[in-house]
Amino acid sequence: MKPGKSILDKIISSDELAQRIAQWRVLDKKVAFTNGCFDILHQGHIASLLEAAQQGDYLVIGLNSDASVKRLKGSERPINSQDSRALVLAALALVDAVVIFEEDTPRELISKILPDVLVKGGDYKVEQIAGAKEVIANGGKVVINPIVAGFSTTNIIEKFKGKS
Repeated sequence: MKPGKSILDKIISSDELAQRIAQWRVLDKKVAFTNGCFDILHQGHIASLLEAAQQGDYLVIGLNSDASVKRLKGSERPINSQDSRALVLAALALVDAVVIFEEDTPRELISKILPDVLVKGGDYKVEQIAGAKEVIANGGKVVINPIVAGFSTTNIIEKFKGKS
């Protein structure tokens, strides 16, 4: 298979993802899930994704849609479209699937696919993480990765605007 084709094949719907996860589980593979806006991919994102990928045999990323990012981050975001952000993430070798979701949180998606490991970057408590309760109730676990200090999309945007 040509590399470009395999990259595009990673960007799938939640229904397609559920089918893939069922296939992976037949092979007794562990699925790790993380989510975010990933508006401008930076070192902090890569560090978090590397940590997430180590939690399972397959890494799935839930990607906030453009409308969702706008609601969460404000009218000037996203900088990059959901299709562009999905393509960049899918091009990463450590990513196995990218699913765009419309809601503000991935709780509905997580409830549908029930990953073995839910990974979130930040200083959250487990009870604050969307979908954590559902994953734990299904026998999965939640992992919180620390954020890499000094790297954020907001800081990059402010620096570009000359504000920092």
